[in-house]
Amino acid sequence: MNTAYAEITELMQRYFDGFYNGDVDLLKTVFHPNCHLLSARDGSLADDDMDAVYKRVAGRTAPAANGEINRDRILSIDLANPELALAKVQIAIGQKLFTDYLNCIRLDGAWKIISKTFTYDLIDASAVSAQAAE
Repeated sequence: MNTAYAEITELMQRYFDGFYNGDVDLLKTVFHPNCHLLSARDGSLADDDMDAVYKRVAGRTAPAANGEINRDRILSIDLANPELALAKVQIAIGQKLFTDYLNCIRLDGAWKIISKTFTYDLIDASAVSAQAAE
């Protein structure tokens, strides 16, 4: 039985939990050390290595601590073969809803995110306030 989808789903859950809870140690179990996060949302290339990402996560208040609604979800998993996959997911941090394309690779029996490209849209603040009040 192929367990790749279940393993990638578990990897995505750790990814979600790491960002939602601001847990750098958990995120280190998800990302390959050579991973880079890339975005061109504002018209120029942003290319962050993992040290920069971990520093940013550690330096901000986690969405969970802010009482933010957890909007994490897997949109798709495209499994190329037993060692390569692309996951498309969404997470929210503050007023931003991120769409992330996560290139995943299986090394030494474990899945890791080897690269991430992302963009975001702003969340309607009135909708967030209304949901938080529920």
